[in-house]
Amino acid sequence: MLIRMTGISRHYSEWPALRSIDLEVATGDFLVVSGPSGAGKTTLLRLIWMGDRPSKGVLEVAGYRSDRISQRDLPVLRRKLGIVFQDFRLLEERTVFDNVALPLQVAGTSPRVIRKRVFALLAEMELSHRRSSRPHELSGGEQQRVAIARAMVAHPVILLADEPTGNLDPEVSRRVIDLLLEINRSGTAVVLATHDPRQVPAGIARHLYLDKGELVDPGAWDGFGD
Repeated sequence: MLIRMTGISRHYSEWPALRSIDLEVATGDFLVVSGPSGAGKTTLLRLIWMGDRPSKGVLEVAGYRSDRISQRDLPVLRRKLGIVFQDFRLLEERTVFDNVALPLQVAGTSPRVIRKRVFALLAEMELSHRRSSRPHELSGGEQQRVAIARAMVAHPVILLADEPTGNLDPEVSRRVIDLLLEINRSGTAVVLATHDPRQVPAGIARHLYLDKGELVDPGAWDGFGD
C-alpha cells in the first residue's frame, strides 16, 4: 500500500479542512478526488506530500509515517513523488530542458543520465522542439506538459495532480488527462484532484467525493458521473 490514511483530520484554527478520512491507495491505482472549491482536495494532497501534517490520525506514504518522519527524510520521500499544479510553477528564467531536469539536478544525478532522461521525456511529451524555450514562450497546454515531465523525470511511485486542467481549454484538458492515464498504465499511482470528475470515467479510475472536508457518497453531487 503506497498511501494509507487512518482517521485523518486537519484543522486550521477552528476550521475543519478534513474530517475523519480513511483512505488507501495501492500501486497502479488511479484515484480521482472531486468536490467543490474549498472541499479539502488541495489539503488532502498537501498531506500526502507532507507539506502539511494531520491534526489527528495516522498517515503513511511510501513507507514513511507523518508522526515519525524526520526533516532529513522529507526530501527522500518527496523524491518518490511527482507533483503537478494547476498554475504549473515553472521557473521563468530556466529553459524547458532545465525545468524538467531540476529534480534530477537537486538529487545529484549525473549530467549524462539527466540528458538521457530529459530528452526521452520531452520526446514522449512532444516537446523536443521546445527544449530551449522559456515558459512564457509556451502555450498553457505546453506548460502543463512540461510540468508533468518535470514531475515524472525522477520515476516517482506516486503522481499527485492538483486541478492540472483548471486553466486549460477542453481539448487541451483531454490531452492532459490522456497523459495522466498513460502514466498510470505504466504502473505509477495517480491521485488527481479535480472539480470535474467527468474527465476520467468511473470504469477507469476510482472516484471519491469530498464535501466540507468529509468523504461522502459520490451520488451526493448531481453532476458526478454524467
